Amino acid sequence: MTCQHLHTGKDRIKVLVVDDHPIVRFGLINFINNDKDFCVCGEADNAHNALQAIQESAPDVAIIDIRLKGQSGIELIKNIKVRYPDLPVIALSIYDEAIYAERLICAGARGYIMKQEGCERVIEGLHQVVDGGIYVSDKIRSKMERNKHIEKKNRVYESPLDILSDRELEVFRLIGQGYGTRQIAKELFLGIKTIETYRAHIKSKLQLKDSSELVRYAIRWGQSKLCS
Repeated sequence: MTCQHLHTGKDRIKVLVVDDHPIVRFGLINFINNDKDFCVCGEADNAHNALQAIQESAPDVAIIDIRLKGQSGIELIKNIKVRYPDLPVIALSIYDEAIYAERLICAGARGYIMKQEGCERVIEGLHQVVDGGIYVSDKIRSKMERNKHIEKKNRVYESPLDILSDRELEVFRLIGQGYGTRQIAKELFLGIKTIETYRAHIKSKLQLKDSSELVRYAIRWGQSKLCS
């Protein structure tokens, strides 16, 4: 699909929008399509459909919500990095960038935008990543520069959760939203025993004595870090 500006006929840069909330997707699509430089060539509500849309519509850049059902946006971005290494991706999140931004950049994203920010940030981010840049705040950029010169084992973490793997963090987030083991397994399309293993790893890494303490900690974290 070729997107042309109505007045100039100039080809616009093609964007794929991936979000499992129809209203958010609708808003993003309309906002992007009203820009002179960009247009939406495809949309998807989950990882499977996103990969299919990439193959079918050949976007120049993708915007992906990290909270998707089944395979998370983090896992999807890693998959895209392997299968489509030249496709720049911007990650979207309702969470403060201090939690996920560096993790997403390491996974293969080229930018990170919180949904609470102004729509103009989306266009700024699209321009920057299409031009080969990284779109994050100065604070996150400085943190990434510091960590680049420090071995992982010697880093001083700003949050205890920084030591969790991407999947462990996803499980922890869902625990904080009140999901039980079976619900998490269903949400992430994983086995119950696998989720139980992740829970055990999380308790060990965070030095929590039992499941009740894990749940309380996850809920407190979710309430304090969620940007509303």
